[in-house]
Amino acid sequence: MSFEVVKNAIVAQFGESAIVSSHEAAIQPFIVLKTELLLEVCAALQSNPDFYFDHLSCITGIDNGEEKKSMEVIYHLYSITKNLHFVIKVVLDRETPSVPSITSIWGTANWHERETFDLFGIHFEGHPDLRRILLPANWEGFPLRKDYTTQEYFHGVKVDYE
Repeated sequence: MSFEVVKNAIVAQFGESAIVSSHEAAIQPFIVLKTELLLEVCAALQSNPDFYFDHLSCITGIDNGEEKKSMEVIYHLYSITKNLHFVIKVVLDRETPSVPSITSIWGTANWHERETFDLFGIHFEGHPDLRRILLPANWEGFPLRKDYTTQEYFHGVKVDYE
């Protein structure tokens, strides 16, 4: 089964406008999906017996910087029984990055979404426990954003990165 088959199934169920763009020539082919359809499309891919994407391998974020004024969230799906990979990307506004949580579909999204929130400041709407997971609760800023400024002190202790 190919990337094209999964992509065509999404188009058949959600319409051509659901996919903003498609990148088959990438090392890991991916689609850019309309953000508002993420939850529905993921639920369909997870429950479809032809694909059965039963495993969420990874979620990660990208800060495209001030020039592009956007951020991205990338989802790596895997079907253990079909040995099939599929990558979905959504593009978010950089000033208010927000996307629906997919924890109701894959339990592993809980940790991945918290990590992405912690490091990029991307909000996952409907997440059951969206709080920092790697950094202290009172850490200032989001370290993987391009505009992040390293704190000089944390709890009165100099933060030395040299």
